[in-house]
Amino acid sequence: MSDQAEPKTKTIKIPGRDHPITIERNAHRVVVKVAGRVIADTQGALTLREAGYAAVHYIPRKDVDMTLLERTDHATYCPYKGDCAYYSIPAGGERSLNAVWTYETPYTAVAAIKDHLAFYPDRVDSIEEPASD
Repeated sequence: MSDQAEPKTKTIKIPGRDHPITIERNAHRVVVKVAGRVIADTQGALTLREAGYAAVHYIPRKDVDMTLLERTDHATYCPYKGDCAYYSIPAGGERSLNAVWTYETPYTAVAAIKDHLAFYPDRVDSIEEPASD
């Protein structure tokens, strides 16, 4: 055994009564726009509701124009969801820095959001659920 201290492990928490998290398929089309361009357009969004936070749409990566995003070095950690990576949307300028987040290897309790991206509403022009044609 080495004399060096073990690296501090990350706390993992399970959603429950004190901190509920639900994930449901969104029945509506969701469209995200920045600088007049459609960044994402999907019929397969998931809506995640967590404790007292506003609901968040998680959009399948396949329905996001990844060519319009740029990976950043910014990272955060959520004890309920795991390590979080970020993207900026260059077309949106300074306002759209780290505008997009994703949990690439989410914890089991929220595994459904793997391969999905979420957008900060104040860092994009719009996140809409347009009426069906």
